[in-house]
Amino acid sequence: MITREHIPQTRRWVVKIGSALLTAEGTGLDRQALGGWVDQMADWLEQGNELVLVSSGAVAEGMCRMDWIRRPDTLHELQAAAAIGQMGLVQAWESCFQRRGRHTAQVLVTHDDLSNRKRYLNARSTLQTLLALGVVPVVNENDVVANDELRFGDNDTLAALVANLIEADLLVLLTDQKGLFDADPRISTEASLIEHARVDDPRLDAFAGDTGGSIGSGGMLTKLRAARLAARSGTATIIASGREKSVLRGIAEGKRLGTLLVPSQEPDAARKRWLAAQLQAHGKLMLDAGAVKMLRESGSSLLSVGVTMVEGCFSRGEVVACLDPDGREVARGLINYSADEARKIAGKPSHDFERILGYMDEKELIHRDNLVVL
Repeated sequence: MITREHIPQTRRWVVKIGSALLTAEGTGLDRQALGGWVDQMADWLEQGNELVLVSSGAVAEGMCRMDWIRRPDTLHELQAAAAIGQMGLVQAWESCFQRRGRHTAQVLVTHDDLSNRKRYLNARSTLQTLLALGVVPVVNENDVVANDELRFGDNDTLAALVANLIEADLLVLLTDQKGLFDADPRISTEASLIEHARVDDPRLDAFAGDTGGSIGSGGMLTKLRAARLAARSGTATIIASGREKSVLRGIAEGKRLGTLLVPSQEPDAARKRWLAAQLQAHGKLMLDAGAVKMLRESGSSLLSVGVTMVEGCFSRGEVVACLDPDGREVARGLINYSADEARKIAGKPSHDFERILGYMDEKELIHRDNLVVL
């Protein structure tokens, strides 16, 4: 069970900041507030940690620049507002982080990018590389090209998917509320803050409600749903007020701020369960006895040298089943190469990949983090 005492030991965070906070309820980007959050994030990064920032505010900033009072209802107007506001939003984050000697990288994604397994892995590799370089990825939905069918709908959901993508330890959702209450604090004076709960507690749904503000698109219910989505890969979530002084520093120190929602399983178990139960196999890999033994006893990655046959038509990032010499499924996972590539390198050591394929993306056919033994 994750507790407040465990939070200071977390090393990889996704921090999402909502539109109402960033734009001071629609009056334009609050650069002083941005600077304060950046100082806290930079302090935490300087301790050897990693962070991805999911930033709302593009539409709200575009509305301010165009003197629009109400959030647009039509998709093309929202896309126009996002295109206008994205410029100022990115410039603001970049200038604040540069004061602390940090580079940022703009990462715009759509739902299609994260549902397509090949693009999912490409996005994952890019974010992992940026983190390794010490760069702060600033992620936002690509509102300019997303359509109704492909939209995340709110950046809480996007932040949760990013947490899954990079296997974050903690998702921090900063909002204009102190956290999740057992009643609406704007209505009831007896409402109490829920400081700690399991994310799958069914009572939370009634507490969350379903209201958002006029500037942002999410509400407390979307944050609860995001926390449950993040929990699929074992990520804990804190919902806290971005207006709380030094809120990120306080969270990093394990202080009792906001609502801590913890997954029901440890990170590895949660991710493995998701891989085993939710994904359809698109192909098969026949393994020799040595490879099966390594998977079962050592928990190692699957190397191509242990593969004797490849069946099916699949792309990089799709799920394949791993079979023992008797045809029994022993594992499944997300493969790093397409079916045609896998056939060429089956039975070969990884140092031959570049000679055979002309390149080497990954030395493992399936990395152990993306592999579940059944």
